[in-house]
Amino acid sequence: MGENRPPQNEACLAWRTIAGEKPTKQRVVVILILLVTLLVAYLDRVNISVLVADDTFLQDMGIKGDAVAIGSLMSMFLLTYAVTNALLSPLGDLWGPRKVMALAIVFWIISCAYGGVVSTFAGMIAARCILGLGEGMHWPMQMKYVKNWFPPGERARANSTWLIGLTAGPALAMPFMVWIIGEWGWRISFFALAAIGLIPLALIWFFTTDYPRESKKINHLELEYIESGLRVEAEAVATGDVAAPVSNWANWKGFLLNFDYWLCVIFYVFSTSAWWGLATWIPSYLKQAMGFSWKSMGFWANAPYAAGIIALIIAGYLTDKIERKSTFGILHMLGAAVGIYFAAHATGQVEAALWLVLAVASLLIGQPGHWSIIQKVVPVSALGAGSGFESCLGSLGGAITPMVVGYFINATGSFMGGLMCLVLFCLLGAVAMIMLWLRKV
Repeated sequence: MGENRPPQNEACLAWRTIAGEKPTKQRVVVILILLVTLLVAYLDRVNISVLVADDTFLQDMGIKGDAVAIGSLMSMFLLTYAVTNALLSPLGDLWGPRKVMALAIVFWIISCAYGGVVSTFAGMIAARCILGLGEGMHWPMQMKYVKNWFPPGERARANSTWLIGLTAGPALAMPFMVWIIGEWGWRISFFALAAIGLIPLALIWFFTTDYPRESKKINHLELEYIESGLRVEAEAVATGDVAAPVSNWANWKGFLLNFDYWLCVIFYVFSTSAWWGLATWIPSYLKQAMGFSWKSMGFWANAPYAAGIIALIIAGYLTDKIERKSTFGILHMLGAAVGIYFAAHATGQVEAALWLVLAVASLLIGQPGHWSIIQKVVPVSALGAGSGFESCLGSLGGAITPMVVGYFINATGSFMGGLMCLVLFCLLGAVAMIMLWLRKV
């Protein structure tokens, strides 16, 4: 068992390496499983974005032409997601991320299966709330896994790897959902997602553990590499006279009284608002405002997220190389503001789509650094609570945004006002990151 392994000193590690024994790469397996899990999560989240561009779905739900009701399908998911983040994410600190994430995925599967059989708008709202309940528990567990399995010097790259699911999910979902809906109708899309959910459930339950020492697939060399990095981090915290939290209030105080944490929260709230504003309305904007056909809309709605995968990988690698992790956060918000502004004012189809590519890709490049800052400023014993609380506030902002955009669409008959709100959100988020940069974070 992992608990009985003898300690490994540097000389022993060097001798074993020379003798031919190499460290395992179990932490790479863990991060790839987190990537698959988030990818499936985002398939479930954004399928509604394609559905609201489908006239049959809108007619069946009785919401055709009602942009506020359409926006509420995403908003109610995000509202439930936010509440769950706040109330249930501390379960990860008590039970461990593996059990909580597996439970979360079970809720995803139930939500998708139920979504495929409902016949009313209220039923679809209920299905989205069940999804929000499950996914609200899931997100903070990703933080716990990375904190437990990766030394500080690898966390930005680890974060950028699993965060690929943020963009790979929508990138796959857009053409996949367009194809399924076009061939078999919108109900089959839900049943397909329910079946796909079994994949991350099996991977999490059978191939991960809460801590490296609990894994039977890791050898002494990799274990010592991980734990030595964690020891250095703990010693640095101790040297800084930061006491280990010993009570619930001490856990929460460890991040609630940290100014850097609140700057991260401000950034995340406005970033999430802009992200979900775009994720909800990009297909409808391309199809209704810019006149794309159903098939071409699927391709161009996918393009921003495909570009985002490349941007996220590059940003994760470069973020590990720089001291001020907030640098890419500034570019993240300013790039998105520019992309959304010019997409709203574009006169040609391809021009609008390319500006959206810039906007979505930009909304990803600051994520690895942001989560690295969170994993630094929040005490390890409160990471589930700290990341969940931030995610709660971000999701509340995201919950409001799709309906705000929908309100402006109904009120003005165009997308312009709603998109300009997203530009403002990006500029406000940039201010928070600039302040972190000035504080050398």
